[in-house]
Amino acid sequence: MAFRFTIGKKIGTGFGVLILFVIIVFYSTYQTLNSSIKINDDITNVNNPSVASLEELRLLVVRSKMLIFNWIYIQSAPESPDKKKLIQLKERDYPYIEKRIKELSPNWDKRDQEKITKVFANMEQLFELHEEVKMLLPDWDSYEDAESKFLANFMVGDDGDIYTKTNEILYQLNDLIDNQKFESTSVTESMQSSFSFLKQLFKILGIALVIGGVLIAIFTTRTIVKPVDKLKLILLDLSKGIFPKGRIKERSDEIGEMTNALNKLVSGLKSTKDFANAIGSGQFNTKYEPLSEEDELGHALLIMRDDLAENERVLEQKVVERTAEVVKQKEEIEKQNEKISELYTEVTDSIRYAKRLQEAILPPDDLVKKLLPNSFVLYKPKDIVSGDFYWMDEKNGKTYFSAVDCTGHGVPGAFMSIVGYNALNNALSKCDTPAQILDYLNKEISQTLHRNSASGTTKDGMDLSLCSFNPKTLELQYAGAFNPLYLIRNNEVEQIKADKFPIGSYFDGEKQNYTNHTIQLQKGDYVYIFSDGYADQFGGPKGKKYMYKQFRDYLLELVGKKIETQKNFLNNNIEHWKGSLEQVDDILVIGLHIG
Repeated sequence: MAFRFTIGKKIGTGFGVLILFVIIVFYSTYQTLNSSIKINDDITNVNNPSVASLEELRLLVVRSKMLIFNWIYIQSAPESPDKKKLIQLKERDYPYIEKRIKELSPNWDKRDQEKITKVFANMEQLFELHEEVKMLLPDWDSYEDAESKFLANFMVGDDGDIYTKTNEILYQLNDLIDNQKFESTSVTESMQSSFSFLKQLFKILGIALVIGGVLIAIFTTRTIVKPVDKLKLILLDLSKGIFPKGRIKERSDEIGEMTNALNKLVSGLKSTKDFANAIGSGQFNTKYEPLSEEDELGHALLIMRDDLAENERVLEQKVVERTAEVVKQKEEIEKQNEKISELYTEVTDSIRYAKRLQEAILPPDDLVKKLLPNSFVLYKPKDIVSGDFYWMDEKNGKTYFSAVDCTGHGVPGAFMSIVGYNALNNALSKCDTPAQILDYLNKEISQTLHRNSASGTTKDGMDLSLCSFNPKTLELQYAGAFNPLYLIRNNEVEQIKADKFPIGSYFDGEKQNYTNHTIQLQKGDYVYIFSDGYADQFGGPKGKKYMYKQFRDYLLELVGKKIETQKNFLNNNIEHWKGSLEQVDDILVIGLHIG
């Protein structure tokens, strides 16, 4: 049998030559990459992570220095964010970094391993010094102890143990970081040298591959690609539904065999097209003969014809059934929507009626003007009804007034406000000073809210400021549960602190009494009591809380303005601060000017 240089042999010869070139390139490259991969592994798994971990430890030391300074110089409660961060830094952040460095350090040289061991020892000593500071200043009241404050200040001074130990650790870490960076640089230079060699090798072998590829491409194009392109154009026309006008000329090789098969395919497609047109027009009785017993497409078309005829009948029946079902569901949905709308209207109307009931307990404007002529009340509920309310009454020539913040806001807060209002009226009939009223109120509210509770630890209650004012003697008495009183005199704000337990925290065996503060007011003084809603409002350019310091500073700006005008300024200021954000809590501010 004569030798036949078929398409397979042509392609095999071309690819054989190309594969030979690829093998040469692969073998040469493999040897170079092995060393580069080892160097890259050292950089990725040892050098860079070591530098990053050491720099992270250095940043942690700097943060600890800042946080311990804040602990000493900023008076705060144990639960303040900075104190929690310092505790978290020691208990969570540092152990994590320490563990990561210990996993990396066995790959360092012996000198750096000894240095990091000293760093860890110094860190333990530094944390022990931190603990001494925490013992000196454990809570808010400890800052008032001059000796504790002095000892803590001395420890962070220029010659203090914490200052010295922190600088020693930072110096050691800087030295370690410089060593690791130098090691990383050396290893990187070695890898770059390997890649430079690889680059030259690729340049030479690349040129050889290009020349070989061009020769193989010319050979393949002339013997294979051009004939295949002709068949491709015919297939593209078929994909668009265009049949060739005549039979395609055949050849003696594999492409000729493909041409013969394509001619048969075109004939079969024409027959299928005619049958599909007939089925599509609903002529399910159209006859169609498969090309052979093995013609899967032909037999499938016959089955499809029978299935389509049956499906058309079934679908017509389902359309009728589904249409009736959809109509029924639509009617049900419309009925449910009507019920929901009615329920929503009923609930909203009930809440609006509750608003009128709540407003009925608030002192009317004429009573406020009568009892406190030179005053204002800024009252901005968050919802339709409010958890904040203000209360005012008169007894024995004294005016009693209070700003009350009940647990929650909206409907729950409104219920609490009714309970608080009745309890205040009852307390005033039995007590005289604000502190006595709050003690009585605490007991009454606790018994009312927790009478049916299995435990007395529920958080329902009230925060409030309560004052009694004698307009003849200008004597003001104040007692507060969490909410302080601001007194502005000579352009300075004095904060009269409230007791740190709310109304509703009275339980058997845990009785606490409120403090009664007596203040002799002077002409020109301003007095403000308020709930926490104003200071807690989010807003501003960064969407943060307004905060009490900014509130006090703004009150100073209002000094000299008429008391009625101050109300408008306070309202416009908080609205501007809030911007497009929603109000987060009820807002209540009461101001009094001694003219």
